[in-house]
Amino acid sequence: MKISINRLKKYIPLTESPEEVGALLTQSGLEVEGIDEFISIPGGLEGIVIGEVLTCVKHPDADKLSLTTVDIGADEPSQIVCGAPNVAQGQKVLVATVGATLYPTEGEPFTIKKAKIRGQVSQGMICAEDELGIGTSHAGIMVLGTDLPNGTPASELIPVTHDQVLEIGLTPNRADAASHLGVSRDLKALLGKDLAIDADPEIKIEAEGPKISVEVENADDCPRYAGIVVSDLKVAPSPQWLQDFLKALDLEPINNVVDITNFILHDLGQPLHAFDADKISEGKVIVKKLPKDTKFITLDEKERKLSGEELMICDPNGGMCIAGIFGGIGSGVSDETTSIFMESAYFSPDVIRKGAQFHGLKTDASFRFERGTDPNMPVFALKQAVKLLQEIAGGKVSSEIIDLYPNPVADFEIDVEYGHINRLIGKKIDPIEVKTILESLDIQVVDETEVGFKAIVKPYRVDVTREADIIEEVLRIHGFHQVLLSNNLSTDFLADHPVKDLNKLQYRLSEILSGQGYYEMITNSLTKPSYSEKSGYLDPQLNVEIYNKLSEDLGVMRQTLLFSGLEVLARNINRRQTDIKAFEFGTVYQKAETGYQEGKRLAIFHSGNRSSESWLEPARAFGFSDLYSTVERMLEKLGIQIGDVSMIETQPFAYGLKLMLGQKELGIIGLVDDKMLKLAEVRQEVWFAELDWDLICKKASGLKKYQEISKFPEVRRDLSLVIDKSVNYDSVKSVALKAGGRLLQRVGVFDVYQGEKIEAGKKAYALSFYLQDQENTLTDKVIDKTMSKLIQAFQNEVGAVIRT
Repeated sequence: MKISINRLKKYIPLTESPEEVGALLTQSGLEVEGIDEFISIPGGLEGIVIGEVLTCVKHPDADKLSLTTVDIGADEPSQIVCGAPNVAQGQKVLVATVGATLYPTEGEPFTIKKAKIRGQVSQGMICAEDELGIGTSHAGIMVLGTDLPNGTPASELIPVTHDQVLEIGLTPNRADAASHLGVSRDLKALLGKDLAIDADPEIKIEAEGPKISVEVENADDCPRYAGIVVSDLKVAPSPQWLQDFLKALDLEPINNVVDITNFILHDLGQPLHAFDADKISEGKVIVKKLPKDTKFITLDEKERKLSGEELMICDPNGGMCIAGIFGGIGSGVSDETTSIFMESAYFSPDVIRKGAQFHGLKTDASFRFERGTDPNMPVFALKQAVKLLQEIAGGKVSSEIIDLYPNPVADFEIDVEYGHINRLIGKKIDPIEVKTILESLDIQVVDETEVGFKAIVKPYRVDVTREADIIEEVLRIHGFHQVLLSNNLSTDFLADHPVKDLNKLQYRLSEILSGQGYYEMITNSLTKPSYSEKSGYLDPQLNVEIYNKLSEDLGVMRQTLLFSGLEVLARNINRRQTDIKAFEFGTVYQKAETGYQEGKRLAIFHSGNRSSESWLEPARAFGFSDLYSTVERMLEKLGIQIGDVSMIETQPFAYGLKLMLGQKELGIIGLVDDKMLKLAEVRQEVWFAELDWDLICKKASGLKKYQEISKFPEVRRDLSLVIDKSVNYDSVKSVALKAGGRLLQRVGVFDVYQGEKIEAGKKAYALSFYLQDQENTLTDKVIDKTMSKLIQAFQNEVGAVIRT
């Protein structure tokens, strides 16, 4: 949100610098993210002066150039070569002196230098409109009608607006500060200065105009609706001061009527809307909802289908405007408009929020309405708009102000105790200061006692409805920086120690994966309901549905990171980026017996080739071991050892494994089934792992501990086992590590055989065992004893036959 310092000075006498104002606002909760300088004419006409052409002759060596001498108020006239066809002796002109920088309407800025043009010295430049950036005409130089002395800075003839603009990162709760008036209210409290607000102008009917009546059918969605007819106005460009105000806020001036509505919106925080009164059928405005799928064309010339839930401003022929969000093309103000009906209303934030979300429209008006505007502002803002219409558009009031407000919004009444103020702030605040602060914020203090008081809060402060909110108001004006930290800090809660920094843990793991050539993905938590309905993998009954969904493709919260990741893979593969290693940290959601549950997951994807084709070796596709080894190494870095492993032959995999950590499921890993790939339109194999990041964070033991390399040698022994095909390698490895005890350092498999030379339904594993004692050299007796334990365990626990 942009706030003009010049405009703030209309409300409050600021002697502080913009930087000081920014610091004060930031300390009070309105964070100033930057301060920009605005100059209505780029460069501010620095180095541009009024001159007088003393002589003008044809250039001796160029048919289209003139050689002039110009009095620019210096000791000697300046010789300037000019190419304009209309230059002549005796003219008053604008001259860019040597060293001045010009900012033309089109093109890049350039600096005037002393130069020779076709052999003649030129000491400046006589300027056209577009060369100075003040217009678009390039038909010739500007010829002035002024008596100002030669050498007078051009800025004394052509006013230049200088302004400082604050960029405020407005938080959603501070709807009251979404205007210059709102920011000025905070400055009033912070600086202890008076606020100057224009008085209500007197509204009198001045001329006949169209007769407009108003009917509100949805009073809950539109508690207050005000309007007035202004006729005999002329739509034209706005005066320079209004254009400069809007440009400073990065808004494009349109015409005087529309510009006035934008001015009031940013100045007072009250959105207005102007209808061409002659286009309102039967002179009747109706505030109501229209049936679902009603077609409506908005100002951007797009046809939209209504949801049936948004509030509409209508006439008997149909919709004219989506209330509080966007106008319709059929009733807007045009250059031919002479009479308008100006609307100023207070709409329910909920109905505006839902309508804006449904249509994907975010406007300056909806931004304010959906956060909550001041229900007491519509008529005051309307009167200020009428005053401007009279001044700059020649408008004449043609009706009384219509104000439908059957159930006025009440002030908030909040009981506050001084003890609670002091406890939550952590410092004793004098009750007199508390009252002064609150009253400076237009919060009335009544029913005072030694214990506390009642605070009366006006309804424009939608964020101040509880005692804690009142205390926050006191603290932010008193100053967070004035609350000193105690020498003895304590806490009101117990925590597990040592506390793990989960953000650092995630960052560390991201670095590990990135170092292995993985790319990180960030995908939308919203996904298609069809994934759960058609995959056979997810339960549609557990979907967390979005009530105000923007589209069916974003209708539910995801239950897994699989499909959002597959969409990313599909996009890359369709663009011939087929070799992919990627990961994502994300949250998954589903319904639970009592409400909803969510959890963090880590997803890892492999697709395409592990190594590309070269003259040394052919391309090699990713396989299961590539992904499994990545997961295993990654977990080892965190001090986590994978527990039991079991086969998965159901969705979402063609085949895969379920990994356990004690009695809890750590994750799944495998080759994604073709059915899943088709749903996401992926046309090549994908290996996928999804791990429970919450469980990993809980079990991670931090940095891996290292020890000195043993000075005693390592010994390798091999065994060949024949086992049932149903027995997986992890089961064998688990048996080995348990039986081998402290001497068995690691187990490896270097060959797997299935074929005619062994019994059907069987397979052979060739395993390597690495034995080492950290304190002694291993003897043959100790080695043979350990191997015997391993053989016996394999025979008893997995039914292995030892091949000799």
